[in-house]
Amino acid sequence: MTATYTFDVFTSLDGFGAAGGNWTGYWGKQGPELLDHRLDVYGKEQRMVFGAHTYRLFAQMLASSTEESEVRDPWVTRMRNLPATIVSTTLKDPLDWPDATLASGDAVDVVTRLKEESEVPLRSHGSLSMNRALLAAGLVDRLQVTLFPVITGRTGLDPIFRGAADFDLELIEHRTLDGHIQELIYRPTLHA
Repeated sequence: MTATYTFDVFTSLDGFGAAGGNWTGYWGKQGPELLDHRLDVYGKEQRMVFGAHTYRLFAQMLASSTEESEVRDPWVTRMRNLPATIVSTTLKDPLDWPDATLASGDAVDVVTRLKEESEVPLRSHGSLSMNRALLAAGLVDRLQVTLFPVITGRTGLDPIFRGAADFDLELIEHRTLDGHIQELIYRPTLHA
C-alpha cells in the first residue's frame, strides 16, 4: 500500500500564497478555530516533505522568532517536530530541523520512493514549485487549500499555480473556519 501525499497550501482568493505591503501572517484573518484545526491536522502521525526553498524560509523564520510570536503557533511547532524529508540538490547536512532527512535528487523520484516506503501519510505545506511538479507527475493524492478571504492583486507574492498543468478537482471535504476561512480538500486529476 502506498502512502497518501497531501499538498497543503494557504491562499488568497486570487491565488497568492503570501502578500507584501502591510499584510501579516494568515493575512490577519486567523482565529481560534483555524489554529485549533491546524493543530489537530498536524497532531496526526505523518512525515513532512519540503523543497529546499521552503525549508530555508521556515528555518530562517523560526530561528528569528520568539516564543511569543505568531510564527510559533502550536501547529507550526508541531509541524517542525514531525519527521521531515527535505528534497534538495544544494543543501548539506546538518539541517536545522529536529528530525529531518536530506534527500538529494529529483522530487518526483524522491516522493515516488517515499510513497512506496512510508508507513505514515506524507504532507507538504508550501513548497510550491516542487508540488507543482508532483501534481504533474500524478503523485499528489489530496490538495488541501485553505482559502483566506482577501484579494491581494497589488501585493500578492508566490502565485501558487503559476505554470502548473491543468487539473480537474473532485471536492472530497470542506469546512468553514472562524466564519470566513474556507478549507477545501480536493482529489486532483490531470485534465486530459
